Amino acid sequence: MAGSFVTLNPRYVNMADINFSRASADPDSRAAEARAPARSTDLRWDIIELLFFAYRDFVGDADHELEAFGFGRAHHRVLHFVHRYPGLKVADLLDVLRITKQSLGRVLKQLLDQGYIVQRTGNDDRRQRLLFATAKGEALVGKLAGLQTDRIDRALRDIGPSGADTVRRFLRAMIDHDDPDKVLETILATGNATAKE
Repeated sequence: MAGSFVTLNPRYVNMADINFSRASADPDSRAAEARAPARSTDLRWDIIELLFFAYRDFVGDADHELEAFGFGRAHHRVLHFVHRYPGLKVADLLDVLRITKQSLGRVLKQLLDQGYIVQRTGNDDRRQRLLFATAKGEALVGKLAGLQTDRIDRALRDIGPSGADTVRRFLRAMIDHDDPDKVLETILATGNATAKE
């Protein structure tokens, strides 16, 4: 049993923490594993884990602040993109966040009811629902972005401007290039224009 736990502390075991031994796997899956090239030496464990911990701490700064409002990460994401792209259509927000209408509906209703976001109909198409952050929403987004900017600035302090550009290029390269998202296109276009200046 000693080698079958993923967690460092075996007392926190649940089904997601257990690696089943090869002996218990069905013969077809063992044969497929045997045909697959061994990748254990070329896997990027260091980058994978650094991304995990960096993301955990990056969003953790905002999570702590959001708790006081009874909000979570979904609220933060909605507020962020609505603030950054005033007049964002609900349909485009669904594309950006890649969540279901029901998931967005619950979060959006709470933000609308509490006055962080307002919704207006489109000028050309009355069926469109356009989203705008209120002054209250902008203040909260600004506070959260300030916490995250502080962390980014601390991380970039020692690597300098060229290092910051490398980080931007790396993060852009991590995003699917065939993603048709309109907001993402705007971000990438803005990033390219900034890099040329």
